[in-house]
Amino acid sequence: MIASAGSAIWQHVATSTHLAGACASATVAAMLWRRRDRFGTAGPAIIASLMLTAGWCLAVAVAGGFSLPSQCASALRNLAYLVAIYRLFASDGRHTSVTPVRPVVLVLALVNLLQPGAVFLESRITASAPTTMLFFHFNIMLAMLGVVGSLMLVHNLYIGADGAARRMLRWPSLALALVWVFDLNLYTVAYLGNRWPEPLAAIHGVVDVGFAISIAFGALRGGEQLRLRPSRAAAFRSVSLLVIGAYFFAMVAVAQWLADTGGDFARWLQFGFLLAATVAAVLVLPSRRMRGWLRVMLAKHLFQHRYDYRGEWLRFTHTIGCKAENAAPLHARVIQALADITESPAGLLLVPDDAGDLVLAERWQWPTADVPPCALPLGAIGFLERHEFILDLDEHRSGAPTSLRPGVAEEAADFAVPEWLAEDPRAWALVPLLHYERLVGAVVLARPPQARRLDWEDFDLLRVVGQQLASFLAEHNGQQALAEAARFDDFNRRIAFVMHDIKNLASQLSLLAGNAERHAENPAFRADMLVTLRSSADRLGGLLARLSRYGGGTEARTEAVDLGALSREVAASYGEGRRVTVIEREPCLVTGSRHAIEQVLRHLVQNGIDASSGEMPVFISLSADDPYGRIEIVDSGHGMSPEFLRTRLFRPFESSKPGGFGIGAYEARELVRGMHGRLEVESREGMGTRFVIRLLLDRAAAAATTDITQPRVA
Repeated sequence: MIASAGSAIWQHVATSTHLAGACASATVAAMLWRRRDRFGTAGPAIIASLMLTAGWCLAVAVAGGFSLPSQCASALRNLAYLVAIYRLFASDGRHTSVTPVRPVVLVLALVNLLQPGAVFLESRITASAPTTMLFFHFNIMLAMLGVVGSLMLVHNLYIGADGAARRMLRWPSLALALVWVFDLNLYTVAYLGNRWPEPLAAIHGVVDVGFAISIAFGALRGGEQLRLRPSRAAAFRSVSLLVIGAYFFAMVAVAQWLADTGGDFARWLQFGFLLAATVAAVLVLPSRRMRGWLRVMLAKHLFQHRYDYRGEWLRFTHTIGCKAENAAPLHARVIQALADITESPAGLLLVPDDAGDLVLAERWQWPTADVPPCALPLGAIGFLERHEFILDLDEHRSGAPTSLRPGVAEEAADFAVPEWLAEDPRAWALVPLLHYERLVGAVVLARPPQARRLDWEDFDLLRVVGQQLASFLAEHNGQQALAEAARFDDFNRRIAFVMHDIKNLASQLSLLAGNAERHAENPAFRADMLVTLRSSADRLGGLLARLSRYGGGTEARTEAVDLGALSREVAASYGEGRRVTVIEREPCLVTGSRHAIEQVLRHLVQNGIDASSGEMPVFISLSADDPYGRIEIVDSGHGMSPEFLRTRLFRPFESSKPGGFGIGAYEARELVRGMHGRLEVESREGMGTRFVIRLLLDRAAAAATTDITQPRVA
């Protein structure tokens, strides 16, 4: 009863959909009669195919799909489709140039005529279960053979046409392919299931409605300009569903085959295979590598351009403009915005330091990259700026660069790729970020899961996005510079008041000392008071001179300074409780201010002591690195992050110590610069910090002075 009720329901559905298909086909045929020249010489054949489709739909609705009238109408409809295909080939003369077309059409016509003949023969033979199943499989095989051959004709019809002919062939080809693809699925399900799939056959009328609508689109004025242009997301999801459907279809087919041929172990084989196939599907189909491979294949074969530029721009603006509370810092978002384009899983951001070298500013999902303090030397920046050169590291490793523009290859040969970048297997591309032809950073992209070669479309898109990111970084740097200048302005105003008060105090103490000289009666008291007062005046004067440097005072007096003696003096002042070890590899006599060098050493040593735990020593290492004397202050403390080194260490008023004023490191760097030296820092979190001070050796400074002052002899 349940099966009978279900069959009646699907019969009603079949009647309704086929009546709709008959109405749509007849209506479009009547409408097309005045526009039959839209399809050239194939117009009458297409109108005939629409009329015969309407007749077949009507026969199915009235007499059922397996009746002899329905089978005859189906054969006539298929013959009309083949005639329409042949006339479409003739519309641009290919029915003569492509010699196999006519024989294939004739063979397919014969196959279609055999189907009603088989139905007629079956009606004249005494029915039995084996005979009925034999005729059923014979009819299904004939139908599948005809459908596959017809689909091959449609494929060759459209693919082999030129651009002008494709505009006319687009919609008729789509309409015919729609019908035959549905028929192929219908016959395949019937063959595998050994019975006619009533639910699937009942909706065939809907496909016929789609067939008529597609022909109508092609007949409309301007219809040849209408194109099916699905978005990349829709295409990816559609193909994903097709892949999943094909996978499960194949899985069911193999399981059915195992059930038929497995004998006594059929159920074991069948369910074992289903278990293994399901586990494989769960592991493979959702994987990122599978999705990446599918996207690459779709972009390569289904779309003219690899990238959906509208989608990429929307994603870029969302990533870089994110203002959520938990949003990543700007530098991390810069890397992510560029990495999302190529589906790179990680990246590094390099920015210029004060000396012009590119240093690590941010890591994004790449903690294992071993980046040295100088990631890219100053000499390489000029080449990147002049040519907006995007470095393909795979091409560099292979030694055969093919993506360089003419005139760039010669200069690129002198471009020295850093060893750390060339040897890291994850490093895939180096993208410069240029703002008004000035390099404000560079991004190193990690290799995507689905490896491929960079092409012209990648280079163009990465170059444009790099310029946009450079403008964001330049604006960010400008805002930080303005904020820092404003804070310096406020600091200078406060220091001016402090200097005024200290100056008044120094004047009062000097006057008190003068009065004491004239009025003190006790010589011993007078001597002690004079010593104390003059010592206080000297200290205040030194403080005043030091504070004056913030307001742009004169440079300190330079002299020859023995670094060994000064370092031992600084180390001795910390006593035995916290051992500061001096390692003097060779005597170093540098030119500078002894007071300034001592102040720098004390600040850096104290920082090392504060950062170290327990009784871990701090080392002061002295060596000559001609023409500089080199001072290294090394500790094994908690270290500093790249973000802290870049944004906070040398920035005034930024302190990690409770109650700290935050100008010690900044003042130390400015003091070293004032002596024409250089202060560098290397640090690893959890491993320690190394500060390196470079000051001109006394002999080098003397030689430079002699070269400048000595007159030249003509």
